[in-house]
Formats: sequence, structure tokens, C-alpha cells
Amino acid sequence: MSQYQVRFHLSDGSYGQFTFGEGMMLQGRDRDTFFPTVVTADKAHRNGLTGAGVTIAVIDSGLSRDNNLQFDIAGNNRLAAVYDAVGDKLTDTALLDSNTFGDLVRSGIADDDGFGHGAHIASVIVHSKESLDITSGESSGSFNGIAPNARLLVIKAIDDNGNGSYADVIRGIDFIINNKNKYNIRVLNLSLSAPVKSHYWQDPLNQAVMRAWAAGIVVVASAGNNGPDPMSIGVPGNVPYVITVGAMTDSFTPTDISDDKLVSFSSSGPTYEGFVKPEVMAPGGHILGSMNKNSYLATTHPEYHDLNRWFMMSGTSQAAAVVSGSVALMLEHNPELTPDEVKCRLMMSANPALDEQGQLAVSIFQQGSGLIDVTKAINNLAFGCANQGLDIDADIAGQQHFGGRSRQHENGDFYISGLEGTGYVWADGYVWADGYVWADGYVWADGYVWADGYVWADGYVWADGYVWADGYVWADGYVWADGYVWADSRISSNVWVSQE
Repeated sequence: MSQYQVRFHLSDGSYGQFTFGEGMMLQGRDRDTFFPTVVTADKAHRNGLTGAGVTIAVIDSGLSRDNNLQFDIAGNNRLAAVYDAVGDKLTDTALLDSNTFGDLVRSGIADDDGFGHGAHIASVIVHSKESLDITSGESSGSFNGIAPNARLLVIKAIDDNGNGSYADVIRGIDFIINNKNKYNIRVLNLSLSAPVKSHYWQDPLNQAVMRAWAAGIVVVASAGNNGPDPMSIGVPGNVPYVITVGAMTDSFTPTDISDDKLVSFSSSGPTYEGFVKPEVMAPGGHILGSMNKNSYLATTHPEYHDLNRWFMMSGTSQAAAVVSGSVALMLEHNPELTPDEVKCRLMMSANPALDEQGQLAVSIFQQGSGLIDVTKAINNLAFGCANQGLDIDADIAGQQHFGGRSRQHENGDFYISGLEGTGYVWADGYVWADGYVWADGYVWADGYVWADGYVWADGYVWADGYVWADGYVWADGYVWADGYVWADSRISSNVWVSQE
């Protein structure tokens, strides 16, 4: 059969194209979502790793009714619990039989995502439908979600318009910490963001996130959709301890890596304290996931819904979900891994974008360690390469706080102290480096020293004299001088962006 190419134009002005054999956008209910293959989760699936025994907590807008989200590969209930953080209401679903659980779903308790974002994120993480090979139509041995046998703890803290409060998200995190052992919660996905208004350690949401990490929970946060400018990472992605995820795209050609690139909207580092963020990249362009056709997002953007269950959406939210599912595969393989070890192995096994000369094609402030490779991460034995020089207990206690190695030249360029090589400097804005490759086996100069921290020194300022948004000034005792009330702070799902 001869090759052919189809190009389609979307209402927002963007377009995609496919060459025969490279994939299709719509395939009915049965399809290949492709992103598991991009991060080699398909290989893990065929090797028997599916996230079994690992519970992933998702704080978002809830969950939609979909058997592939609420049941695992074998048809067993995967929902450990559903907790409404807004109303402080718990529905413990873990011990329900199939008939009772069906009644629960029909009652709407497990079908309360009026916004649609939460269901889409859950779908990326755990969708249990088997993928079909796009050429043969036969089973591929892989699945539409990254961790199709993982359990879910659903925390609803985002409303039907995509907004939430700090108080509700923090209440959700506290619930997760307090019930970690009961539900075996190992991973927390935070595909949401808020503007940075303080140092990371002064923000109460970040304080809750640090408590979760210290409790042994791997926290995965989206970088945010406010890129490509530097210093655009949001809360809680600016917490140095957690795994912050940026987004890349396969440019609608999932079997051709030659046109892979960073998406234009992915937020970039460094953070205001000088830490390199994001740590890693994952697929976040035109991601297919389950969503109720009557949800806010589906009705606002009907051109991206196929009227079955599938919705196409782009964002670092989806990239974070890919990483959360990947972490579940790692923890199924080795349940003894600590959060720091998980972060270390994900970074150590990631593939950075390199140019034809073998140099970093895109700044580490944009790509971190590069695109994750979960199969390599599962088999990686590295330790001690993440969060070095930091002390999370002292940080939480307020005894010490930390800064990273990023600095800024007088000309405005960002760089890493002690590392002046290509890719370690942010200059001339965002770089669209077409034709780069995700390199396997890249050796970082001086290891991962750029990820290390040091005790925060008073008086450290950026060359441009950065002042906190709206002129907020800290008074003694970490109280906002102008009477700012944290309880009134808002947070939301990451902003809508065009498909890339």
C-alpha cells in the first residue's frame, strides 16, 4: 500500500498531519493513545509492570463515570476512596462489592467531575483499556494509561469551572498524609498551579507538599502552562524537593521522533530561589484521555471531543500525569524506593535533547534532565543524585531554607554557577531547536551538581532586582505586611492552551 499524508486544520488555527502508518487521531473507543510508547511504558506493560499494589492520589476536579477509570485490567474496583475536600466528605469505596460499587457510580458520588480535567488526568495515569496496534488492529500488549492496575484515591478540590482554594487543596493533602498507610498512598499527582507570591518555603500550600514528601509520598507537580519565559514555574512546582514536569510533543507523528520538541507553553525555570526546574519532560501535546462529553471543557471545546469518551488536551498537567503513572511502575518493581531515589532515577535515566554536535539543544531551564524513559528508570540503580544539600525536615521546621545554583548575568542571561557550557545558559529567550534528538547515555558535566542546593543566604537577589508580585513585602514572623490572607488564595487547573 502506498504512503499518503493527511493534514487537518483545527479551529484555533493549529494543525496536525499524519503519514500512513504513523497514527490516527480518532479510532472510536478502541485506540492507541501513543504516549505510553513515547516514555517506554509499553515495554514495561509487556514485561508485566502495570502499577499493581500502588495507590496514586489525584487532587483535581473529581472523576467521571468510565469503567476504564474506575476498574483495573481485571475489572476490579480500583478506587481506594473518594474524598470531597470542599465539603470534607469521605466515601470509602475500597471494601465495596461490585454491585454496591455500581450503585455508587450510578449515584454520582464517583461521577462528579463537572469540569473534566480530573477525569482526563486520571485517564492518562490509569486507563485500563488495552491499546490496539494501529496497523494490524490487534492487541499491542500495552494499555491506554501508564499504570492501568494502579489504585486511585480521588480528591475533589477543584470546582466545575476549574478553580479551587488553597484551603481545600491543603485539606486534601493533609487527608492524604494522614491516610497514607491505610490506602498505601505512594504517589501524589498535582496537575494544578497558582502564581508564585513568596519564597517556596513561605507558601502554605508548598509547606503541605513538603510534608507529603517528607512522609514518603512521591509528589509529582506540573510546571505550569505559562511558558516559555524563564522564571515562570508556578506553585507547587517551585518546591525544590518534588518532581516538576514540563511538556514535549511528538508533533502528531508518534512513530517519528525526528520532529519531537518542547511545547511552547511549558513553564520554565529557574525558580526565584535559583533551582533548575523542571526536572524532567513528558508528553503533554494533544494527549488523548477520557472525558464526559457534557463536562465544561468538552462543551467549551467540542472540536476536541469525539463524542465517545475521548478528548484531546494539551498541557503540563497531562505531562505530570504521565510521570505519576511512571512512578507507580517504578514502585511496583521496587516498593522500597524513597521519594528522593525515585526522583534520582527518573532524572538519571532521562534522555536530554541534543543537537547534531552532541550538545544540549535546549537549556536545562526548559528541559531539566530531558524526556523520561520509564523502562530505563525501572532498571536504574542510581542513588544520591537528587535533593543533595537539602534538608527537608529543617526546611519544614523553619530552621533552614535553601537556594539553587542558578545565577543571572548583568545582561539578564541565566546560568549555572560553575557551569558555562552550551545548554547551561539561558540566552536569547526560548529556543525552538528543530531536528534535535532525545539522546541515550548523555554524560552531564560535573554530574547533577546543577540540581544541588545550599543554605539560603540573606541578600541574594537577581540582577533585575525582582520584587514579589504586587509589591508584597514580608514582615517579621512571615506575615504579609499588607495583610494578605493566605486562606483566600486561589489555585486552578493549568490554563487552556492550543494543541501542539
